[in-house]
Amino acid sequence: MGDTAWFLVIGLLLTAMAFAGSVLKRAPLSAAMFYLAAGCAVGPAGAGMLDPRFPAGAAAVERVAEVAVLVSLFTAGLKLRVPPGDRRWLLPLRLAVVSMGATVGLVALVGVYLLGLPVGAAVLLGAVLAPTDPVLAADVQVADAWDDDRVRFALTGEAGLNDGTAFPFVMLGLGLLGLHDLGAGGWRWLAVDAAWAVAGGLAVGWALGTGAGRLVLHLRRRHREAVGLDDFLTLGLIALAFGVADLIRAYGFLAVFAAGVALRRVEMRESGGASREELRERRRAVDEEDQATDPRTAPAHLARTVLRFNGHIERIGEVAVVLVLGALLSSATLAPAGWWLVPLLFLVVRPVATSAGLIGSGLRGPQRALVGWFGVRGAGSVYYLAFAVTHGLPGPLAAELVGLTLTVVAASVVLHGVSVTPLMTLYGRVRRRDRSPARPARRDATRRGRPPPGA
Repeated sequence: MGDTAWFLVIGLLLTAMAFAGSVLKRAPLSAAMFYLAAGCAVGPAGAGMLDPRFPAGAAAVERVAEVAVLVSLFTAGLKLRVPPGDRRWLLPLRLAVVSMGATVGLVALVGVYLLGLPVGAAVLLGAVLAPTDPVLAADVQVADAWDDDRVRFALTGEAGLNDGTAFPFVMLGLGLLGLHDLGAGGWRWLAVDAAWAVAGGLAVGWALGTGAGRLVLHLRRRHREAVGLDDFLTLGLIALAFGVADLIRAYGFLAVFAAGVALRRVEMRESGGASREELRERRRAVDEEDQATDPRTAPAHLARTVLRFNGHIERIGEVAVVLVLGALLSSATLAPAGWWLVPLLFLVVRPVATSAGLIGSGLRGPQRALVGWFGVRGAGSVYYLAFAVTHGLPGPLAAELVGLTLTVVAASVVLHGVSVTPLMTLYGRVRRRDRSPARPARRDATRRGRPPPGA
């Protein structure tokens, strides 16, 4: 009955979400909330079909969360159709470096002085809770590669970068607990875990993404080869970037994100800076079966098909990781301290940290508030938690961090899931109103004391 039950559960869940998908886009709900409830139902306290409890299940949870994060990072990179030297990258970089560091530091202070944790454990908790999630934050990310909204771009880039920039702090926390070699005076951590691993991951991903994109386009345009099987290219590039980065002791998360950005960059360069409308015109002028090999349409066709496939497997990854999270919650003893840590993290720590990172950015108050609120926690935090447990985190300390992390992630799934539709809908209306050509004239006329035209 075990296998049959799983077929029934997964079939019913996915079918129900397929029918309800358009409804959820309009309602103050998210698909992750239903996956979370389903995970609780099949977990140890429910039907007992899935039992990933730590420490025994930590390795399996680490693998599931890792795969889900990798797919989402590649998707995020592909969506960002912005040249590397563009000033728009400053926003996600500030959030991924300055705000990330501030979040880790503030959570570490809370851990030491309010939770009574050792310094190493407090730093580790900050590193686990600091990264925002590329898996569960799709509704606040750019809608597509042509979305030029600064808030959505900042949140997408932040989620793509900070799952890698959190890793040095994870290693620092483990090192302070005696579970990782930091070197005398911390030199090894600074040189290897921070500088080399970050730079190496970005370099590996960029080289592989660029090389793969150029090779495929060359074969298609010149020889009409390497056509189709873009799903294999997607999965192969993700695995290759992660594997090579891991081989040289660099961060695979950053490598996969950089590979996605680099592949999109190849498309931009080969398309000759064409606008969205120009690319559509080119596609209409070419037969569908020739779009993959025609020099005019091959770059955009490659990016479009890879992104479409990646989006599909990203949704499957979201189902898997949130089901596992729900099963963990089913049997976990949630930390009482987590219930005051949640509002402290979401309403104080995150806004303060993002404000520090956005100084001089030019974002207005409502935009800053959205960035400060939508620090979604999810698969990344689950991954780093499982990573720490598998690397020898002591039992009592592991149990405390598990309870705190699961409380925060579950609260994030619910609170951000409930708020994302109304807040982003309101933000979209305000943005459209501000971009309306009639609005400046109306405002100027009112300021001069005369009724606006048509009033």
